Amino acid sequence: MMKKIYLACPYWHENPRMREARFVDVSRAAGMLMKLGYIVFSPISHSHPISLHMGDKQDHDFWLEQDYAWLDNCDAVWVLALDGWKDSFGVKEEVFRAIRKNKELKVITMSEVKGMVHDQTL
Repeated sequence: MMKKIYLACPYWHENPRMREARFVDVSRAAGMLMKLGYIVFSPISHSHPISLHMGDKQDHDFWLEQDYAWLDNCDAVWVLALDGWKDSFGVKEEVFRAIRKNKELKVITMSEVKGMVHDQTL
């Protein structure tokens, strides 16, 4: 059985176009990993469309509570190293949680994900 991966990435940015771009990038990466057989939960892929219908009243604590329920049940936490990932409050909190829960932790770039797909198809 393939491992269950929680795919973290930065999300919040004052520019809505940047949030949308991050959503698209992480969703693309999640799809590629799923094609490789991984079980993937991408909180941004799940929550971004929902957040568009909730307004701005939900804060980090609200979303982290939602996300931790999934993170706690995954085997590993992978961080997709999109621009801003090192400064992201949410990613830092997810990494701290992963460490406290003794989860496998990995930082991965989009190029590495694409390489994994390419290697699989050879």
